[in-house]
Formats: sequence, structure tokens, C-alpha cells
Amino acid sequence: MELTPIMTVYADHAATAPLRRAALDAMIPYLTERYGNPSSIYSLAFEARKAVEAARADLAAAIGARPDELYFTGGGTESDNIALFGAASARKGHIITSNIEHPAVLRAAEELEKRGQAEVTYLPVDADGLISPDALRDALALRPDTVLVSVMTANNEIGVIQPIRELAAIAREHGAWFHTDAVQAAGHMPADVSGSGVDMLSLSAHKFGGPKGAGALYVRKGIKIPPIAYGGGHERGLRPGTENVPGIVGMAAALREAVDNMELETARVSEAARIVTEGLKKIPRSRVTGHETKRLPGTVSFVFEAVEGESLVLALDAKGVSCSSGSACSSGSLDPSHVLLALGLPHEIAHGSLRLSFGPEITLEQARYAAEAVTEVVAARRAMSPLWDGTVNS
Repeated sequence: MELTPIMTVYADHAATAPLRRAALDAMIPYLTERYGNPSSIYSLAFEARKAVEAARADLAAAIGARPDELYFTGGGTESDNIALFGAASARKGHIITSNIEHPAVLRAAEELEKRGQAEVTYLPVDADGLISPDALRDALALRPDTVLVSVMTANNEIGVIQPIRELAAIAREHGAWFHTDAVQAAGHMPADVSGSGVDMLSLSAHKFGGPKGAGALYVRKGIKIPPIAYGGGHERGLRPGTENVPGIVGMAAALREAVDNMELETARVSEAARIVTEGLKKIPRSRVTGHETKRLPGTVSFVFEAVEGESLVLALDAKGVSCSSGSACSSGSLDPSHVLLALGLPHEIAHGSLRLSFGPEITLEQARYAAEAVTEVVAARRAMSPLWDGTVNS
């Protein structure tokens, strides 16, 4: 019997999270009566400046940084670009990254190569999506002129968590700066830059329940990078432009709540992910993509043979389940995910990808419904596919 849409399930937190009530409440005064420009000198502006600096202190404390090591940006993409272009301008040399990075890093690296500003090595990953520390050591040995290593903390498509402390320590041994895109990880797993070896770290508010259009870049004290845009002296000259006061205040409130409730929220999303994963494993010729345990707690990533991922997403939407096929930043592309191809999956299987990512509002009833909906939709899509031969074993 066909499953009718009896409930709605938002399962795309990796694309964006709903705005937390705490973030909204913190923002409202700065969207209404406290609207001053924090760079002005009268009292209305001083209220805005105080709010920005209080938020800076809160965000820094949440990641184990000093307030003067945090710079506000417009989001994760801008933070990544400032880190890469800034490092390439500050220290001429070679850059190492991985072949599963977010486009904000990959496209920036490609542009640096195109401009002749840096040569770039792209580290491979294994079938589980993990970077080998030995691969980084070998790459650094081949290129002692490496000035920057950039590896994401957790992947935005498959949720795999990299051994960042170990990788950062190796980079430091060779005199290279280490940047990590922590956009997917922040608020969902513990983060402490103190003693981690990380020199720069990117954040984006809307991934942990803050507003869109707000982000931050941690730059360790002593690291000097030039800006990539020019204007006023905002953010100590690194990121010019009037600060987005409501966004900054909302970002700090959201991260504070996420960190304070991390244990409870992790338990909830982990159980939802377990229910969905167990259900989807029962689907013939399906497989988990990425390491099964070294991953963000609320992320479920699968591929299904003889099914096209975009059609799955649309059919699931009709059943009330919002999810994605790969990354939201690449959803307009007809090409299979570069992340799944990097795992060694063939094109025809990589096209059948599905990602469900849960937030603290998920219920176990919703998780069970999502698993049933995916199971039904995969069967229906396969029944119409000329590629499906009906055999259970590949």
C-alpha cells in the first residue's frame, strides 16, 4: 500500500537549520529599536557595538578562542575565501587541500591556480571518505614549500569527520598554516581550537540555527593575512563593511544554545539517524556512503542503484520529507557528486545519492516515517527504471 504523507519531516539540516528561537529573540531588538551603526560614536551606535563585542566574546568562548582572534563575515563561503586567498597573498607557496572539500574551498583553490598565485595538491580520500595522515606527510615531503593546508572538519555531503588534530600537527611540523572549514561541524560536535594546531577556522551561522548571511573566521593570534576586499577598517581591517549586528547577535545566541544542549541534541539526532540507517540498509543494493561511525551524529548518506537522486528528493517531498541529493550548493548540477566519485563510486551509482540530516526537533516517529517513505519511493522509482533488473544481490 502506498504511504500517504501523514506528517512532515525536515531532514536537510546540512543545507540549513531552522532559526532557533533563542537566536530570533536575541536579534529582534537589533532589527527594531537598537538599529545603530556600530561604527558611529553616539549612544545608539554604542549599544550596537557592545552587542557585537559581546557576541564576539561568546562565539570565541564556544570554540576555545580569544575574542580578538574572531572576525565576522557574511558566511562560510566568505570565511573560506578569506582564509585561502589571504594565506596565498601572505605567504607565497604551495597549498594542500582534499578532493572532497566544499566548493568554497575547491573553487577558491582552482582560482588561485588559474591566477598563478599558488600551486595546489588535492589529497585523495579512502573508500570511507577519510584522509590518511600519511598521505599528508608524503605530500608535504614532496612540497616543502607548502604554506597552507586546508581540510574540512566534517564533510557537508556524507558527514565524515576528519582527524583534524593529527593533520594540523603534521602541517605545523612542516611550517604550514592549517585551515579547517568547520561549517558543518560547529554546534554539532565539540570544537576547541586551543591546542588543536588549527590556525584558521570557518563558521556559518545558519548551519547551527542562526540566521543566514552571518559567519565568522577564527585566525590564530600571530597569523597575519591581508583582506580580499577593501573599504573601511571594520573587523580590524580584515573584513570591511558595516557589521551585520542582528546576524552576529543571532549567531552567537544560536551557537551558545547548541553548545549548551549538545549532549541532549546529539542523543536525539543519533537515535533518529540510527533508525533511518537501519531501515535503509534493508533496501536491496543500497549502501551507506562514508565511514559509518566517524561521522556527524545526525547525518545519513546513502546511494541506491538504478535510482536517480533528484527524482528521489522530489518524490519524497511529495510525501512530506525534505532532504537532498548531495550538497545544496551543487543541486543545480547534472554531474554526480565530486565527493561520491572521490570515494570510488562509479558515475551511475553516485547519481543515486540521498542525504538526510536531522536537527533537535526530530521525533522518533518522524524518523520511522522517513525510513518508510524512502523505502517506498526507491521501490517505486526502480519499478519505472529500465536500469533495474530486480536482482537483490549486485
